[in-house]
Amino acid sequence: MINTLEIDSVILEFGSKRVLQNVYLKCETGKITGLLGRNGSGKSCLMNIMYGELIPNDKSIRFNGKSFIDNKRNPQDLRYLPQFSFIPKSLSIQNIFADFGLDFSDFETLFPDFKSFFNVKLRNVSGGERRIIEIYTILASNTKFCMLDEPFSQVMPIYIDTIKNLIVREKQNKGIIITDHLYKHIVDICDDLYVINNGKTYLTKEISDLEKYEYVRSLE
Repeated sequence: MINTLEIDSVILEFGSKRVLQNVYLKCETGKITGLLGRNGSGKSCLMNIMYGELIPNDKSIRFNGKSFIDNKRNPQDLRYLPQFSFIPKSLSIQNIFADFGLDFSDFETLFPDFKSFFNVKLRNVSGGERRIIEIYTILASNTKFCMLDEPFSQVMPIYIDTIKNLIVREKQNKGIIITDHLYKHIVDICDDLYVINNGKTYLTKEISDLEKYEYVRSLE
């Protein structure tokens, strides 16, 4: 079954400043949807609106064509990786994987450097290692959609290809929305790519649209 997640008619204002207007974004099971925009363009705000953590002036969010009536999100429908660490540092990796219903053997196959981490508490790993654990828990979880906010920017370059391969693997089971300033990785794996410019989203048709919508000055 192909599931769809859509958001449109978003208006978000902070005081007299309008951050988002006339936004539309769609993600489907089996697709990676990229979201790009300059700092302060509203990417994280849009994800928080979709997740129910930020209440805008107006919005329409639909799951399989049916509107979300309240701001609660069922983890089986949607999970969210924010920019900040969200798992309590007092938990062990074993506890985390049990809570998320995940197989540690799959994780250590992808990230063999983490084989000895099973009984380690999250407070005893580095920030980059913690980020990889959190990325995996969101991506590999049993959910129809997941959103990833800056998954590449906080990890060592040697892990980026593994994370990209994991994202491509998991899109077979869910829809994935992803944003990151390391935009070439987004372009490399996404099926659809939106750019936020002046508070509006634009579905790109070709890579040169990144210049057209003022995300980059030059692609060279």
